[in-house]
Amino acid sequence: MVRVRLNPTERRDQLIELGVKLLTSRALEQISVGEIAKLAGISRGLLFHYFPSKRDFHIEIVRHGNEQLYDRITPDDELTDPIARLRDGMSRYVDFVTENRNFYIALLRGPASADPEMIEIFEGNRAKIANTLVLGSPIFEPYLDDPKIRLAVRGWIAFVEETTISWLREPTITRDELIELNVRALPGVAGIPGLEPLPS
Repeated sequence: MVRVRLNPTERRDQLIELGVKLLTSRALEQISVGEIAKLAGISRGLLFHYFPSKRDFHIEIVRHGNEQLYDRITPDDELTDPIARLRDGMSRYVDFVTENRNFYIALLRGPASADPEMIEIFEGNRAKIANTLVLGSPIFEPYLDDPKIRLAVRGWIAFVEETTISWLREPTITRDELIELNVRALPGVAGIPGLEPLPS
C-alpha cells in the first residue's frame, strides 16, 4: 500500500478512524496493531509513536466511538414535547447500535469493559446520554437537583442498555417495539407529573 504523507494529527486521527471502522466487523480485542498499520500504510512501530501501547490505542478507539454515538443520538431541535424528543433520540440510538453492533457489545460486555479508564469513558457517556435524551428537557428543570430523579434516570439508562444488548443478541421483538419499550419505561421510573407517553 502506498504511504500517504499526513501531519501527526491527521495520522493519529486516521489510525483511530481505521480502528473504529474495524469495530463494525470484530470485537475490540481482535483489532491488531499490525493490521491497522498495514491499512494505514505505515510500519507497526510507527503506530506506537502516536499511542504508547495497544491498550491506549483501544481506549482512543472507544472514546471516538462514544463521541460518534453521542453525536448521533441528539434529538431533532424542532421537537419540544419531552416524550417526542425521547422517542426520536431513542430511535437514533437503536439505529446507531444496530449499525455498530460489535462496538456496542464490546463497550458493555467485552473484556475492555472492566478496564478502569474504559469505565470512566462509559460513565461519562451515560451521563451525556441522560442529559441529552432526558435531563435536558424543560420538564425536568425543577427536578435537576433531586437525587431520586437523577438516580431513576441512571437506572433507566441501565435498563435501556440491557434491553438493547439483549435485543441485538436475540431480536424477539421489532425495532419499533424495542424503542417503544424503552421510551415507555421512563415515565414509570421517573414519576414526574406531565411526563406521559404520546400515542405510538
